[in-house]
Amino acid sequence: MTSIVSNATPLIYLAKTSRLYLLKKLFGEVFIPEEVRNEVVDKGKQLGERDAYIVEKAIEDGWLRVLNVQIAETSIELEPGEATVLSLAKNLGRGEILVDEVSARTAARLMGIVPRCTIFVLSRALEVKEISLNEF
Repeated sequence: MTSIVSNATPLIYLAKTSRLYLLKKLFGEVFIPEEVRNEVVDKGKQLGERDAYIVEKAIEDGWLRVLNVQIAETSIELEPGEATVLSLAKNLGRGEILVDEVSARTAARLMGIVPRCTIFVLSRALEVKEISLNEF
């Protein structure tokens, strides 16, 4: 089981569908930059989003770990969360990230990082029988 760095969108989608636990099952430990925590938890709570509390609980439980990181420059203009995810993956030496946005996926490939998306998590969970085909 290898840890992974995640952007906001996979966390939000999985939490909204009560599937955030799949990240712990598949990767053990998930890292997010502070910028992603702010986007998902702080802004989500301000908007009254239930998924913000689910993600916050995963952080409190310790398997979703928040780290500070300096933003590395990329050749593609990215949102701050996406840029910090790529920077964190590089700093930690991770070869994969969870990100759904096309621009960030392209930037990841240019940086030698394999981008994975939310559907990858669900496919993997189906493959290892963590969810059924109906749940998929």
